[in-house]
Amino acid sequence: MQIKKGTKEMKKIAYSIEEGAEGFFKAQYGTICNLSLIFALLIFLVYWQKGSGELEKDEIPVGGLIIGLLEGGSFLFGAFCSGFAGFAGMWVSIKANSRVASAARTCYNKAIQLAFRGGYFAAVINIALAIFGISVLFLVIYFYCYITITDQQKLNEQIDKIPLLLIGYGFGASFVAMFAQLGGGIYTKAADVGADLIGKIENDIPEDDPRNPAVIADLVGDNVGDCAGQSADLFESITAEILSAMILGATLTHEANLHINYKVTFMLFPLVVHCLDIISSTIGMYFVRTQPGIPNKYIEDPLCIMKKGYRIAMIIGFFGFFFICHHCLNPLQHKDAWLYFGMCGLIGIIISYLFIEVTQYYTDYHYEPVKTIAQASKTGHATNIIAGLSVGLESTGIPILIISVGVLGAYYLGEQSGIKNHQGELIGGLFGTAIATMGMFCTGHLDLQLIMLEAQLEMSGCDEQVRQITDRLDAVGNVTKANAKGYSVGSASLASFLLFRAFIDEVNFLSPTKKILDIDITQPEIFISGLIGACTVFVFSSWALRAVGNAAQDVIKEVRRQFRENEGILQGTAQPNYKQCVEIVTKAGLREMIKPGLLSVLTPLILGIALRAINVVRMQELLPAKAICAFLMFSTCTGILQALFLNNAGGAWDNSKKYIETGELGGKGSETHKAAVTGDTVGDPCKDTAGPSIHILIKLYSTITIVMVPLFVD
Repeated sequence: MQIKKGTKEMKKIAYSIEEGAEGFFKAQYGTICNLSLIFALLIFLVYWQKGSGELEKDEIPVGGLIIGLLEGGSFLFGAFCSGFAGFAGMWVSIKANSRVASAARTCYNKAIQLAFRGGYFAAVINIALAIFGISVLFLVIYFYCYITITDQQKLNEQIDKIPLLLIGYGFGASFVAMFAQLGGGIYTKAADVGADLIGKIENDIPEDDPRNPAVIADLVGDNVGDCAGQSADLFESITAEILSAMILGATLTHEANLHINYKVTFMLFPLVVHCLDIISSTIGMYFVRTQPGIPNKYIEDPLCIMKKGYRIAMIIGFFGFFFICHHCLNPLQHKDAWLYFGMCGLIGIIISYLFIEVTQYYTDYHYEPVKTIAQASKTGHATNIIAGLSVGLESTGIPILIISVGVLGAYYLGEQSGIKNHQGELIGGLFGTAIATMGMFCTGHLDLQLIMLEAQLEMSGCDEQVRQITDRLDAVGNVTKANAKGYSVGSASLASFLLFRAFIDEVNFLSPTKKILDIDITQPEIFISGLIGACTVFVFSSWALRAVGNAAQDVIKEVRRQFRENEGILQGTAQPNYKQCVEIVTKAGLREMIKPGLLSVLTPLILGIALRAINVVRMQELLPAKAICAFLMFSTCTGILQALFLNNAGGAWDNSKKYIETGELGGKGSETHKAAVTGDTVGDPCKDTAGPSIHILIKLYSTITIVMVPLFVD
């Protein structure tokens, strides 16, 4: 904040962006707040109606009314924290934009450090909020039990049930993140697509030219979509991972009948690990530096500069992880357990690094896949689209192999810990997978995207040498955004796997007699539920993409109208009406986010209620719960593949355009460039609207089904 904002023109543009972003944020979160209150009431009524008799199990003193208030309240608390995380991301972005642009005029090192530290600050706020929110809820429930349970022995026996009561917090975080990502993504990509098509292709004017009436809406969109939406997404990812690990740790210690001390350390281990995140990333941040001043010829790759800090954070995370495992996961009966669990965390750290490399390979223009798309642009728009689809589809292969090997490796190492239940079965595998997920996040949040900055410089009339710096920051920003999304997909796959187990634990906890031991996929109700789960991912993607297309059409019509009615705009003698385009995408973002958002929330609930009705005739115990298990499995597998495809294809299309804009294959304004712009506009809603929303979708399915378990259990 001590850095100057720049020239008068920069300040003017920054004010317009801030005004538009804050206006949309207030309207968007007003709508989300109303929806959150409705669902909080629904959660309360579900638990209240279920009654105290079925919920006061194993001496837990929480009847229907109390647990309804608890789950509804934790949902609202999670929703509030998720909304605050989104606001923090947008606020940091708004304050950093003009300052980074200003710093780039005098020092490349200063510009990249300021941009990176802005992302770091937003990430630390997210992690701190997640730790704070879950810790507060845990302590509230513990002290309630402490007051109501007079027997200390009973209190110690029941403490491992507390994490199951926290899942409403995760549902609230996922709920807000879904609507924030959808609304922000629709806003930013509708403005971006409209501005690019009408500007670059129809009128041959540069990107972010002040003559384009949609340019301010485009810049506002970068903040409300890429920053606010991504921040809420990151918060939701961390929260889901912590809660799933706490539930599995509690289940493990309960089944192994470990001492109360180990129950506590196993449950709180995820919170301690994420404190390590803050320490490792803070130290790593100081190693992100390059030569001061403005480079005359060679500009060091920003991604290489960022990786210096990332590698330092990885090293600290590696040693810190083993240290925490030794202190928290070291029961007396299993002396070497901490070592095997530490190796599970190492697997997670390796997965995170491999995800960076693979995502960079498929989305960075220094590598062959993006260059292939650029080459295909020489022969037209259609071949560009075909090449981009091919790269996106291919990019799902290696990440899935990485996830598969990682899950199996962590599971087997977890079993090697030697922890067994009373029947003598090894039960450490799932908790090992949970630790691998924590290892992924031990350094992963460092990879927050660099915000798009060169637009302000172009609109402010800075020289070409300075724009080269911001062009590089913008291009690497696309890669780091893709990396952050890759992390989210990888963590979503592991977290959903863990939450699936948590759902079964919750069902078994509430079921009076029968337990879920296996799921027969050949039962028609279960198989059909799985198909519906897979189908909803595609329908959701369709509605998200259509929302961007509809809003972009409105933007294009408005820009054409202004150009037609006022010829002075293109000539530079008249000022366009920026506010009209901002108003169009604001209304579109708020209107269009409702339909796919409600699809994601209501589908599992309606399916569960329908299965309860069917089971009145079928009379099979736990049939609705087993069918929901199939729904979760199929939707998770489909969602992972779909999200990888959309994220990587969109990033590759975008950077193939950036590659041509460096002067290759004809450069800006050529027919090759126009074909690449078409590919970029197709990829924009894929990578910034539908793709990021899908990995929230699969975690939202997991959290909402856990919270609504009373609907599925007879």
